[in-house]
Amino acid sequence: MTSSSLHRVVYVVSLFPCWSETFIVREIQALIDEGVDVRVLSLKRPSEALVQPEAAALMDRVRHPASMAGALVSAARELLAHPGVVLGSLATVIGGHWRKPAVLAKSLVAWLRGLEQAAWLRRFDPQLVYSHWATYPSTVAWTLGQLLGRPFGFTCHAHDIFVEDQLVARKLHDAALAVTISQFNTLWLREHGAHADASLKVIHCGVDAANTPYLPEGREPRTLLTVGRLDPIKGFSTLVSALALLRERGVEFRCRLVGSGPLEHALRAQVLASGLERQVQFTGAQPQHVVREWMNQAAVFVMPSEVAVDGNRDGIPVALMEAMATGCAVVSTRVSGIPELVEDGHSGLLVEQRDPVALADAIARLLDDAPLRTQLALQARAQIERAFDVRTETRRLRAYMSEVAHAG
Repeated sequence: MTSSSLHRVVYVVSLFPCWSETFIVREIQALIDEGVDVRVLSLKRPSEALVQPEAAALMDRVRHPASMAGALVSAARELLAHPGVVLGSLATVIGGHWRKPAVLAKSLVAWLRGLEQAAWLRRFDPQLVYSHWATYPSTVAWTLGQLLGRPFGFTCHAHDIFVEDQLVARKLHDAALAVTISQFNTLWLREHGAHADASLKVIHCGVDAANTPYLPEGREPRTLLTVGRLDPIKGFSTLVSALALLRERGVEFRCRLVGSGPLEHALRAQVLASGLERQVQFTGAQPQHVVREWMNQAAVFVMPSEVAVDGNRDGIPVALMEAMATGCAVVSTRVSGIPELVEDGHSGLLVEQRDPVALADAIARLLDDAPLRTQLALQARAQIERAFDVRTETRRLRAYMSEVAHAG
């Protein structure tokens, strides 16, 4: 079966648009560009002030929840029409989460939100119900697939498998198409008892290389950039410690830290205590075009990812891919799937997590060696074009989607 046989897909997501999930926007747009009619079921209404232009262009394809009263009425209708499926999926949700009341409550709300849209989905008649994250969205996609008699699939990423366990093994078993974003994830799932055999596909999140100018020259030679949510898995506290070491060594630099999150107050305090207020700039979350401009200017992009105490960690940070695509030399850590993107000494530099000395050494090495930065940037761009281009990866995804949509 060729990929041209795929016409209609619905994506179930927690929130659309979501500022931290630009990769989903790119994937959906790439499918649309390939001729697939994609609709999006968002389980929550957006509250973020910043909306990427790419997401804004898709808003007429998005269905948001109405009221909880409406969801209950819709659930009652589905129960009367399909009692076996509705009660069976409800029992699975309760049975899988009853030990975690907070997770159960959120799962039930998401489940109701999905039932609320069942009638709309029947009119759209998707060939596949797909979702990102092995948590609430895939629970809803799994339920809707049963209600509509359609295959369901999902992509698992990071916290949804490293920290959460929302029926992951059951979903991997039942999914017509199960995808993850790295070989590391595949091995991790196998080692932790999930159903992760050869049917689990590895498809990378990617960036639009064709529309990302490669600009290795003309960069600000002492400027560092890092982008991400200010939470433990990003390793920004280690970065500040490394920057303090650089300052003590007399290394000149300026660092832009782009993002917001729960650790902002603590990080600002650490910067002040380290005497780095003149070198480190907190910018908050910024529109994509602003971040891209800063990526085009920076000499070095730093992503010091770490494994948090609860086991949470990055998958493969999309911001790292974006920087590599622009021609910015990168420094990161050997965490989860990052070594699949960055080959140490070839397309970037890698250090061990939580090692500020090694991180400082790597940053200083790149700041002081312009030819090395250029060499690494060239190989980084080649790696993006070869294995992390969103259009190439989405074509692979579409081919798999078509196979399962027409199986049997």
